[in-house]
Amino acid sequence: PVTICAPQAITAGFFYHTARLARGGYRTVKHQQPVFIHPNSALFALQPRWVLYHELVCTSKEFMRQVMEIDSSWLLEVAPHYYQAKELEDGSGRKMPKKAGK
Repeated sequence: PVTICAPQAITAGFFYHTARLARGGYRTVKHQQPVFIHPNSALFALQPRWVLYHELVCTSKEFMRQVMEIDSSWLLEVAPHYYQAKELEDGSGRKMPKKAGK
């Protein structure tokens, strides 16, 4: 039997609501749409490399709300029909701005 923890279960349900840290903010994984973590989020200052969000809110920018950090490998595990490994390359070898992508 496969054991799935709560964060992976949430990822299985919202696999299409994912974004990766890029220069100047985040980009959604599939469509490369620029998005930002909402300033009220606890993750706003942390800037994790990969996030999953519940909704997008458009004000001055497209903001992600109800955000959680995920591991990019979970996406291939829970949605191999939607993602390809090349789309999910971590890029952890690339340099990031200080305090970004932790």
